[in-house]
Amino acid sequence: MDKFLQEQILRMSGVNTRKCMKCGKCSGTCPAYDEMEYHPHQFVAMVESGDIDALMQSNSIWTCLSCFACVERCPRSVEPANLIEAVRLAVIRQQNANHLKAQEIPENLEEKLPQQAIVSAFRKYSK
Repeated sequence: MDKFLQEQILRMSGVNTRKCMKCGKCSGTCPAYDEMEYHPHQFVAMVESGDIDALMQSNSIWTCLSCFACVERCPRSVEPANLIEAVRLAVIRQQNANHLKAQEIPENLEEKLPQQAIVSAFRKYSK
């Protein structure tokens, strides 16, 4: 169990996993349920227990449609979709230490790319 990673996921998502009453309504409404290895209610439980590594290696983080049906259905406002997004970001940030330096931007710059996209990418990958 990586306590630092667990705290980082909770901080990025803004979710209080202890509010979950494990009713499964989030998973019951998920349109990608049949395609997911771990379902929304399991994400919440696994983050709560600190089993982040299994989630990070799961295809479920990429299968999630980010439709927020689970968020709408949750009676306790736990927001499993935000946890899934936080785990996705943690995976992206770990790949090749995914930090973008200001000096690298001109090398990767495409002339037709809007400046807003460049600034957004810089903010996302420089944290």
